[in-house]
Amino acid sequence: MRVKKKIDLFLFYYGCLFLLEFSYMLLTFDTILRSSLINIILFLIPVAGVLTLITSLFNDRVNKILAIVIFGILGLWYNIYYVFEAIFDTFFSFAVFKLSDQGLKFASNAVVSILEHFYGVVILFVPMILVIIFKNKFNYKKINIKEVGLLLSVIVVGISLFSVNVYMQKDDKYAAYDLYFNVNDNSLNIEKLGVISASVLDIHRTIFGFNEKIVVVDNNKDDKNNNDDIFDYGYNEIGIDYKELLNEVSTADLKTVTNYMINDKPTNKNKYTGIFKGKNLVYITAESFSEIAVSEELTPTLYKLVNGGFHFANYYSSNNLSTIGGEFQSLTGLYADSSILPTWRSGKNSFPYGLSNMFEKAGYNTYAYHNHYYTFQDRNKYLKSLGFDNFLGCYNGLEKRMNCKSWPESDIEMIDVTVADYIDSEKPFLAYYMTVSGHFAYNFTGNKMSRKNKDLVKDLPYSDPVKGYLATQIELDRALELLLNKLEEANVLDDTVIVLLCDHYPYGLTLDEINEVSTYKRDGVVEINRSNFALYNSKMKKIEIDKVGSEIDVIPTIYNLFGLDYDSRLFIGKDILSTEPGLAIMNNRSWV
Repeated sequence: MRVKKKIDLFLFYYGCLFLLEFSYMLLTFDTILRSSLINIILFLIPVAGVLTLITSLFNDRVNKILAIVIFGILGLWYNIYYVFEAIFDTFFSFAVFKLSDQGLKFASNAVVSILEHFYGVVILFVPMILVIIFKNKFNYKKINIKEVGLLLSVIVVGISLFSVNVYMQKDDKYAAYDLYFNVNDNSLNIEKLGVISASVLDIHRTIFGFNEKIVVVDNNKDDKNNNDDIFDYGYNEIGIDYKELLNEVSTADLKTVTNYMINDKPTNKNKYTGIFKGKNLVYITAESFSEIAVSEELTPTLYKLVNGGFHFANYYSSNNLSTIGGEFQSLTGLYADSSILPTWRSGKNSFPYGLSNMFEKAGYNTYAYHNHYYTFQDRNKYLKSLGFDNFLGCYNGLEKRMNCKSWPESDIEMIDVTVADYIDSEKPFLAYYMTVSGHFAYNFTGNKMSRKNKDLVKDLPYSDPVKGYLATQIELDRALELLLNKLEEANVLDDTVIVLLCDHYPYGLTLDEINEVSTYKRDGVVEINRSNFALYNSKMKKIEIDKVGSEIDVIPTIYNLFGLDYDSRLFIGKDILSTEPGLAIMNNRSWV
């Protein structure tokens, strides 16, 4: 009878664990179909066995308290994943946690998000509530040797069944075997394996490390159809002998990277190479900018920049690790990854191909600005590693020129008080801006930019969050209008190129809210990331570009247009205007 009661306790725990996983999947993905249910079903068998064993080692009272504490911790753990993803549209992991130390400045957003998702928060604590309610219905007495043997047998059988299931998926891409042994992707682990299994992998890899299996494909083949028109323009390369480098590098990682470069063909130069040589450049990474903000009536300057000059019809901006990940991608031509961003933040990397370093080498004066805390996520350090030695933000000098005490701060004010720094430069200039006016939360109480422009959006047929978002983008639009006017007044507009891209889509809005204003119905994986990339000069005619591109392609594209010498194999992104096929990869490895 005691054994049967322990089996009942095991089954109760198993049901509670499955309820947690099931609820999380529905709350986060709105479906359980994106998960491999068999992986979760089998993995929870040994987990339930271990919890039953742990809560049977002591006396009845202590075991009941342990059970409540364990399921309380599990409820909290699932809620951390749930709320974190709801706020940042990025899955929690220990690697990501290292990047969020200064995120406490946005703690109010977490409180708002918890209140907005309160029903989900409560649901994820239901198993703990059930354990409390039914604590006297099950046998929590200390187990004997026979019961220990039974539970150990259940754990071993569960592990065996799960292991067989994992091995049976050996040949399937991004299935359980691949995720356990070859691929390091926490978002896929959560989606395909469940939260507990993903957490186990995350903890293990945080402590012991993990080298993802990388297959290098030979892409260094001549393509006779790859010539632009009838001319051979050559390649964007600088004669690095990668095969010689392969003999000099010592670690497996460096050998893999070098082999990748050996087998990667450099991109073609083309008819656009050098057309902006010697011109000024204003390069803007705009907080939460999206094509849904572009309107000829509401944001006419954004509309002009996006639809004049080069018009990129198939551009995507993958949300990899929020703003810091998006800025990393827009400034380096590399994919953001939680393993590299802590090092990037340290500023100890060498970036000879960094934006400022490249333009200084070409004889430019360079400047960088941000209208929020200059130290936020160590922006002062990583911009310096790119060559920006005179970066100006709030509280290292910009606060003396503009109001840095509002939230969010004004893009108009930042443009107004900084253009004079470079507009009369004797040399050509590069001015980099990271804006902040477009930051969430989008409401008319806590967001000063939404409140400032409320009258301009109040009659629009959208929900308040959408109106609040569009109001913040009006601030960006008018900042750009001011920029163009100042450049024109100084007679340098025709000699200046404007680049505008986003750090990520506006994840402060839900998918349904984004679809309120979108001209087509977006999905939550790929099309939610579709955006605009503005590349504008007042003297050029509009040029339609249908090729697929993304944030990491912008830097190589700019370097080619400005005729800078660079080796395209050192970038993951490629010149969008080259003749190679385009590719955009999303943060869950979906691709276009």
